[in-house]
Amino acid sequence: MLVSLNWLKNYVDFGSLSPEELGEKITKSGIEVDGISYVAEKSEHVVVGHVTSCEQHPNADKLKLCQVDVGDEQLQIICGAPNVAKGQKVAVAKPGAVLPGGFKIKKVKLRGIESNGMICSLQELGINEAYIPSDVADGIFVFPEDAEVGQSVDSLLNLDDAILEFDLTPNRADALSMLGVAYEVAAVLDMPIKLPDESVEMIEEKSTDHISIEVEDPHLAPYYAAFMIKNIEIKPAPLWMRNYLMAAGIRPINNVVDITNYVLLEYGQPLHAFDYDLLDSKEIIVRNAREGEKIVTLDDQERKLTTDQLLITNGKEPIALAGVMGGADTEVNEQTKTVLLEAAYFDATSVRKTVQHTGLRSEASTRFEKGIDPNRVYRAGIRAAQLLQKYAGGEILADPAIFDQLDRTEKVVEIDTDHINQRLGTNISTTEIGEILTKLRFEFKVTGDQFSVSIPTRRGDIAIFEDMLEEVARIYGYDHLPYTLPTASSRPGALTEQQRLKRAVKRYLQGAGLTETITYSLTNKEAVRKLVSPELFKQDLNPVELAMPMSEDHKYLRLSILPELLKTLSYNRARNEVNLGYYEIGSVFLSDEEVITKQPLETLRLSGALSGTWVEHKWQQVKKAVDFYVVKGVVEGLFHYLQIPIEFTQSQLADMHPGRCATITSAGQEIGFIGQIHPSLAKEMDLKDTYVFDLNFEFIRSTFKKETVYQSIPKYPSITRDIAFIVDDHVLAGDIKDAILENNASLVKKVDIFDVYSGDNLPDGKKSIAYSLYFQHKDKTLTDKEVEELYQEIIQTMNEKYGAYVRS
Repeated sequence: MLVSLNWLKNYVDFGSLSPEELGEKITKSGIEVDGISYVAEKSEHVVVGHVTSCEQHPNADKLKLCQVDVGDEQLQIICGAPNVAKGQKVAVAKPGAVLPGGFKIKKVKLRGIESNGMICSLQELGINEAYIPSDVADGIFVFPEDAEVGQSVDSLLNLDDAILEFDLTPNRADALSMLGVAYEVAAVLDMPIKLPDESVEMIEEKSTDHISIEVEDPHLAPYYAAFMIKNIEIKPAPLWMRNYLMAAGIRPINNVVDITNYVLLEYGQPLHAFDYDLLDSKEIIVRNAREGEKIVTLDDQERKLTTDQLLITNGKEPIALAGVMGGADTEVNEQTKTVLLEAAYFDATSVRKTVQHTGLRSEASTRFEKGIDPNRVYRAGIRAAQLLQKYAGGEILADPAIFDQLDRTEKVVEIDTDHINQRLGTNISTTEIGEILTKLRFEFKVTGDQFSVSIPTRRGDIAIFEDMLEEVARIYGYDHLPYTLPTASSRPGALTEQQRLKRAVKRYLQGAGLTETITYSLTNKEAVRKLVSPELFKQDLNPVELAMPMSEDHKYLRLSILPELLKTLSYNRARNEVNLGYYEIGSVFLSDEEVITKQPLETLRLSGALSGTWVEHKWQQVKKAVDFYVVKGVVEGLFHYLQIPIEFTQSQLADMHPGRCATITSAGQEIGFIGQIHPSLAKEMDLKDTYVFDLNFEFIRSTFKKETVYQSIPKYPSITRDIAFIVDDHVLAGDIKDAILENNASLVKKVDIFDVYSGDNLPDGKKSIAYSLYFQHKDKTLTDKEVEELYQEIIQTMNEKYGAYVRS
């Protein structure tokens, strides 16, 4: 809602308050002022001038040489506007004037002839082009005959106006009118309010002799009034009215349309004017449209309707979409002599359906949708008729045709002083509450501390005690409400241990090259049992089905993060993003009930999915694709970072590659798995070789110990020996590695596997595994003899335990 302060002053005199000060007071009362703007930048020395002569410029076809009287002097001005003419009263920027944008007016010579000043258009005076009347959009603005020569144009053109932009909540429909804003400002400032004069003279001829009203469904249109005004003269509206409309963001058109728009903004009551002679009927019938019925609206668009749209008809065909837009066939035009003025109350839901169907949203429909004051419908019609009589020369026929089944009952809300103070923490007296209700113009009865408040129909947002509590609080002043500091001991905010752990894990994974993603917690029936970690799979869990899912694809709470993670990979791969590594820390939902009767257990999992190239250095011609060992290395690095020991065991799991999959255990407990997804599943999801991991984050959280571990830097050198064992095919390389460390951990600091070979030059059923052994003593330098003795001891132990012997 755009509120012109010059217009508002007609109802409430807010004195010398600046727009900023007034805006702050209104904001503090509960209606946010979202911005303050000005109609135009301040200009100087721009006055009304009278064009006493207008001749062709002797040296230019498109320029006119004008003599202009500006009151205290006569100026010769050269003007290029096509509509400038002798006898006009125009806006003149005198030499020395400064126009919006810092444009200074000087004495100049144009084609050899001196020009002293400038005849201005509305655009040049800083008015937004979107709101300028079409008849003066391409030329200068011409003032009415009664404009005083030499007078500053600021007040005449409303250039000194400021506009408050209200950011209204949906319940404050009352503030969608200038009168509603006036009531609000008067209450906030405790000022009297001056309401418009609604007196009107009617001739003896009756409207009911020319028109009748019929409403088929009173629920959709409980009130409809038709005023008849004849002998209308179509011409521009008065300048002050056009100024106010432009300030409110509405382009002036003609006096009839402008008056209906003016009253719409003043009263918050939409009106519509029909050309009665084009109506071709003596009846108005309000009914629902028939399926497929058509109407051409004022924007010259043909609309195909359904039975949900409410129509105004002449008994034969539609002439308007009720509450939204009129029809082109009965539009007021320059030949209009008799106007049928509609003032009606339409059901908000019906108007909203029409707006949704047609896509037409207007100032009128917005107010019908949010709710209008039933007690202003007739009064708005009278106010518009009065203005048409005054500014269009119309004659108002008596007895407007009216259909009336409108409920105007005022709601009554009971409040009491003690209850209000208890809720607000205040000590407001009964007298002060009565004064607040008086400021709000609410009628009330008081008995002791009990108030019975009659809510005026203009305030449709008030219905219960809490609504009245808010009214008392905001007029009393939110700044005056008491406040206390917390008495309990407080401590600064900090992350919990779980939050710290999650951040540490995320830092590690992002440092390893993975990107965090967040997927849906809901999945479909086909995916809900896929890629479930073995320790969960063994629990015979039942997926939790939603009672009212958004779609079939989001019907079940997930048992694994991986299916949705793979969908994300597939989605990106389809868009030519092929080198991807994602991880997610999220919840899975566990239940063993056939029919869910209790909340499922929500447990955290850490999952990842990788595909494509892991490392590529084109200059060095190095390219490494993601494989099992890349993913294993990422997971091993994570647990090493967290100082949690883990073991990998080769496994065969559903939907996983049978030879490239392993379960992960720690302290004898299964906590997840890693591996390559099965090629058939990869093909189904349009993926290449893709590797995943899934870990029990709850186990990680419970096992992780936040202990700082310090290990001194070795003072003595290490010795490296390589060794290759020939063992049976079934012997695992990791078992030999663990056995070496288990027996020699004090001196063998690290064991790396760097080669596995089987094939030529090896007996059948055998393989070769090569290890690098790092020997180091913390207190001395090892001798070759000591290393050799330990080396031979390791060979003998592996031979006894696994039948291993050294490859020659």
